[in-house]
Amino acid sequence: MAVQVHIISLFPEYFTGPFDCGPTRIAREKNSLSIDLVNPRDFTDDAHRTVDDYPFGGGAGMVLKPEPLFRAVESVQTEGAHVVLLSARGRRFNQQLAQRYSQTRHLILVCGRYKDVDERVRAGLVDEEVSIGDFVTAGGEPAAVVIVDAFARLLPGVVEHEESVSTDSFAPGRNLLDAPWYTRPRVFRGMPVPEVLVSGDHAAVEKWRRRQSLLLTARRRPELLQNEVLSESEREFLMLHIKEELSNGQEESH
Repeated sequence: MAVQVHIISLFPEYFTGPFDCGPTRIAREKNSLSIDLVNPRDFTDDAHRTVDDYPFGGGAGMVLKPEPLFRAVESVQTEGAHVVLLSARGRRFNQQLAQRYSQTRHLILVCGRYKDVDERVRAGLVDEEVSIGDFVTAGGEPAAVVIVDAFARLLPGVVEHEESVSTDSFAPGRNLLDAPWYTRPRVFRGMPVPEVLVSGDHAAVEKWRRRQSLLLTARRRPELLQNEVLSESEREFLMLHIKEELSNGQEESH
């Protein structure tokens, strides 16, 4: 099933380039993904193609008007289309959403701009509001690129080694960050590849990768461990390393 994407943006030229490389390009070439750009300025009534206005009640900044956005979305909307507003106020985008979008037949991404969009866009037009992080960009265009790139690689036949996708950080069913990976040369600038990875002992390699995933997750995203079932030996392994790191940190602070 091909995924059809319409991106509603005041700056369609922003997307010249990003979708012509990597998994997104492959998905489009395989006809698994189609991307079309729609400019709300084409749905205005005045000679100046006005899409924004001052906010009622005063305040700094300009607000995107509802008419051009409604018309732009409705010009391409199909039955069952999922309309997403990209803004800093939305729910956090994650791998689960990427997975869901990869199974959506028609996705319409509305790129916010300026101070905000008219609240009636949220109330009467969009199905979901999504953010890519706790920061603010000039508009929703960067988020649109991130979201399309994230789910395009999940489409069938896009990634050459599809099994690698299932072991990525945040892949469905995984609560851990991915383990470190190495390739040739075996020693680079005095930094060797861990011996276990060249031992030929597959069970030992899997154990090492599992423990490295646990350790990396504990260091960087400890909240993810809450949903992971750990063996007693894995708990002891983590406790030992955490105590060592805390001890080393205290020694360095003196």
